[in-house]
Amino acid sequence: MDAQAEYDNRARVPEHPGIIAGWAHDAAAFRAAWNTADLGLAYGPGERERLDLFRPEAGTGWPLALFIHGGYWQALDRSFCSHMARGLLAHGVAVAIPSYDLCPAVPLARIVTQMQAAAAFLFRRHRRRILAIGHSAGGHLAAMLMATQWPALDATLPPDLVPAGLPISGVFELEPLLPTSIASPLGLTPAEARRLSPRHLPPPAGAVLHAVAGGAESGEFLRQTRDFAAAWGGTWEAVPEANHFTVLNPLAEPGHPLVGRAAAMTARLAAG
Repeated sequence: MDAQAEYDNRARVPEHPGIIAGWAHDAAAFRAAWNTADLGLAYGPGERERLDLFRPEAGTGWPLALFIHGGYWQALDRSFCSHMARGLLAHGVAVAIPSYDLCPAVPLARIVTQMQAAAAFLFRRHRRRILAIGHSAGGHLAAMLMATQWPALDATLPPDLVPAGLPISGVFELEPLLPTSIASPLGLTPAEARRLSPRHLPPPAGAVLHAVAGGAESGEFLRQTRDFAAAWGGTWEAVPEANHFTVLNPLAEPGHPLVGRAAAMTARLAAG
């Protein structure tokens, strides 16, 4: 296997600069138009430890999802992703979108703790269990939230704080990245790569997982998605013809079946 070719998504999708620029444009327009949003909420003391919370236009009893951006833990921030809340907002689901520090300025383990802090902040503020959604590196982080032993971090937090996940094009085994250029800024040892791989963590009891990949992605991304879903007793799907970047397009479409599935997952959390 040529790991570099399998995992270097920017090389696989030469048109990615235009796609990412489109995200930035659409996200800024969405933020300007959406009136019920709390922007820049601090979940920690750092400059990038901030999140935007987009709330449905009516009511207060909304379910809650957390969307975590990708970038191989090395790029982007929440400002690229605001419009990806549009689909769920149309179903009455609030969506929080955090930023986090990036490698190599911080180790990957620090980013995991930051996302745990963001989820804990949201629970303390709104007393709602959370559906974790994430793209690429964010898919990895969403799975790590599902695997977190919350009472061990804080006895006041429920063990099922993040009982459902919808990772999109996630990386659930980090060891295959180690021989690639992607891994250099991560500074992972083989032991750390395994410890931070959701595929090797115990499946959370009672958790609901639906993993997604693009149908046009590399064989390794499809394999990781399929194998992780099987290991954790979840389900998975490949979005037809979608690459590693266009696989996110459905999140901005209220009528897309993937958004409907995510909305149903949050509704079950609210009912439970």
